[in-house]
Amino acid sequence: MTKSGSEQESALTPEEAAASGMVLALHAQLAPERMAVASAAGTRSFGELNARANQLVRALIARGVAPGAGVALLCSNRPEFVETMAACQRGGYRITPINWHLTGKEVGYIVDNCEAEAFLADTRFSANAIEAAALAPGAKVKLAIGGAIDGFEPYEAAVEEQAGGDLSDPQLGSQMLYTSGTTGHPKGVYRRTPPGPSPLLEKLRETAAFKPGEDAALVTGPLYHAAPLALNLLFPLASGVGTVLMDKWDAEETLALIEKHRITHTHVVPTMMHRMAGLPRAVREKYDLSSLRWMLHGAAPCPVHVKEETIAWLGPVVFEYYAATEGGGVFIGPEEWLEKKGSVGRALPGVTVSIQDEEGRELPVGETGTVYFKAPDVGRFEYFKAPEKTEGAYRGHYFTMGDMGYIDEEGFIFLTGRSAELIISGGVNIYPAEIDQELLQHPAVADVATIGVPNEEWGEEIKAVVQVKEGIHASPELAQELLTFAASRLPGFKRPRSVDFAEDLPRLPTGKIVRRQVRAPYWPEGGKSI
Repeated sequence: MTKSGSEQESALTPEEAAASGMVLALHAQLAPERMAVASAAGTRSFGELNARANQLVRALIARGVAPGAGVALLCSNRPEFVETMAACQRGGYRITPINWHLTGKEVGYIVDNCEAEAFLADTRFSANAIEAAALAPGAKVKLAIGGAIDGFEPYEAAVEEQAGGDLSDPQLGSQMLYTSGTTGHPKGVYRRTPPGPSPLLEKLRETAAFKPGEDAALVTGPLYHAAPLALNLLFPLASGVGTVLMDKWDAEETLALIEKHRITHTHVVPTMMHRMAGLPRAVREKYDLSSLRWMLHGAAPCPVHVKEETIAWLGPVVFEYYAATEGGGVFIGPEEWLEKKGSVGRALPGVTVSIQDEEGRELPVGETGTVYFKAPDVGRFEYFKAPEKTEGAYRGHYFTMGDMGYIDEEGFIFLTGRSAELIISGGVNIYPAEIDQELLQHPAVADVATIGVPNEEWGEEIKAVVQVKEGIHASPELAQELLTFAASRLPGFKRPRSVDFAEDLPRLPTGKIVRRQVRAPYWPEGGKSI
């Protein structure tokens, strides 16, 4: 194939590149000057990113870290994060990005548990990195990114001493992300064998329709999280599309970056959509967002009115998926969603979804139960060094993410809440996400977490913990107004009996509310297990 302009002919075929973890090398050969990563901490072209990935592999090998070893990464959204991912992809390493909101002790547990021989840490988290390193003696190589950390070598010096040419014997690496459970230590999710072709990835490719050299993607979430990492970094980069990394998410800054970089693709969570749509009209209209043609969301049920407002504002550019680190594949485009408001979509070809009761019986159309996915025949996930947890996640050939929902007569899936979050009042199951969705429509509510609190007669009663919008005064009068508002929109058994106000609600960095943390103060020790 002949390339013109900034693109040159590649010596690598796409198949060869994918099989050896050298996809970025392919794009570095085709368009070395094209922007690959832009951030407040620096930028990299595809040529620069590829060369530094090669250098890092050689630096690790020189320090005795052989292919197949584990590598742990504690790093903010900056180019070195991407370099490390690219190095591990081609160096045969098993990379574990770590949540930098964890304590030093928690980080240390993961570095040790994932059997990392190399630990790369951002100087921004130096105190936790030092504490973690002391708990993980197996990490014999320690590199400090962006500055100095006691006991760590400088990342920059280690990289610069190596040659940047492509590796002669690249080996495909893997990822192992840690997922938090409701109890106990985090669990490493990995696959002994690579999964087969992903129906979800094929659907994403089809709808994203990337145009290398023209498009740009915006990374809105922390890269240690599965969705931003896979869908808004590695996915566009593998297609030759440059990425812009946000250091910390902000609603208006998102709009400003879309305008500045002519962003075409991004990934968000419902909280982000709610906050962006809730900006004053004057702020929203200040920015030219016409470049945006694909905004993907997942990670949590999205209130219907939030998605309606977003589509009305941005146009039919909002796509939704339902999947997890462990797998799955459900998808819905904007036009279909407008016909089936509230649905997360239908199972893609090759994906089987089953709604089951507590005994494992498959439920009929329209009945609410636990949502299960059928696991693939090859490339099944496991929990690293935790066979009992792996076994507990499966029911026969099926696994669940703990979500409750139902399937309608046309095969569309609707989520109603989380089994771990279920409120049981007077023997009736109540799904808090449904109540949240109604209260979020009140003009004073910025966000809300509906929970069950102790009630001697009913077991549990419903309480709404509300975060009000800026400029709104929380008061007993407002609490009563919210209760009246809920009563006008919900059946009696779903109505909150009380409202508390919180300055902020505990969240994962992705924006998802940690409902169990909201609920915990209301339950005495030895009370409800959460």
